Amino acid sequence: MRTVTDTILPVTMVGSYPRPLWFRHQLAGRDIRQVMKDEEHAQAYTDAVGSVIRDQEEVGLDVVTDGQMYFDDYAISIGSFLWYWYERLPGFDPVKRQNPLATHGLTDDVDYELFQSLGGTSTNAKIGRGPTHLADLYTIGKRKASKPFKMSVGAGPINLTYHVYFDAPDSFYRNDRELAEDLVPVFNAEMKELAEAGCNFMQLEDLGAWHPIITNDDSASEWVVDVVNRTIEGVDAKIAWHFCLGNASGNAQVSVFGGQLERILPPLYETKVDQFVLDFALRDMRDVSILKTLPPDKEVAAGVIDVRALQIESAEVVAERMRKVLEVVPAERVWFTTDCGMKQLPRLVAKEKLRSLARAAAIVREEL
Repeated sequence: MRTVTDTILPVTMVGSYPRPLWFRHQLAGRDIRQVMKDEEHAQAYTDAVGSVIRDQEEVGLDVVTDGQMYFDDYAISIGSFLWYWYERLPGFDPVKRQNPLATHGLTDDVDYELFQSLGGTSTNAKIGRGPTHLADLYTIGKRKASKPFKMSVGAGPINLTYHVYFDAPDSFYRNDRELAEDLVPVFNAEMKELAEAGCNFMQLEDLGAWHPIITNDDSASEWVVDVVNRTIEGVDAKIAWHFCLGNASGNAQVSVFGGQLERILPPLYETKVDQFVLDFALRDMRDVSILKTLPPDKEVAAGVIDVRALQIESAEVVAERMRKVLEVVPAERVWFTTDCGMKQLPRLVAKEKLRSLARAAAIVREEL
């Protein structure tokens, strides 16, 4: 496993972070290189990235991210997690339609409104590469950081299929697997460009891990493993894989996925990722026992901060969550993180949650 920090029990966050309130610029589907011609937008963006990295370094995180400041303020708080790709990859229709999960009766009443707010898309041609420029975004963030830097890469090839129509009259792709297969080389190329730009730690974000649950077919894990391995093939960097329990405006899809980590995780050990980034805090650490099966060549970044709640946990509460992880995984293979992205939280709350995370790690390190 590649090392990016010598600190024992490193602490980081998943990826997204609240925007500074003064940063109101939106990319609105445009190429970041086009947008950066506007000096006001360029300064605002780079200053926002610097501000959120400063927050992370000030509270004591060991590895920082750019907060995904390139995400626009789209629906369900984290809508750009999907739309950043839908708007820029040729083959996707960038116009927001109704959400196919909702219109096809695959949600309950609450999720219906959430997914309709997110919207959906279709495909009108073969998927190709577009102006996503993750390497450019990485370069901006890395210049602002004095600590090791992690670049988030998502939503991932399988995840991007979940909100796409395959039965619309104008659909180019007629099933999810065809679309995901054509997305694999797109993501692989982006990640290789990141490595060439100097990025040595990337986090793939793809809820495709839950595909066996979604399809009610455990054999689907074989395809998921194959997709992930081809997505990261030849990428010279430490690779983490984050798949959470959902985070739509702070809501979790625990009714669908909660308690089923024991079902989906072991088959995924066949992937060539170095680290699994998993959320545990929102379920009161009930799923930690599955980590007893973690192979010796894998790490876990355990979520011990509940990002779906406004309450700022005390350092001791977080430290107790950490101890539960260390009961089943050796310290040298454990990182600690937030459950998921923090974009939907007020900035003050997010920062103080991260401070509790760093303080808790200091407490637990003293106990080793």
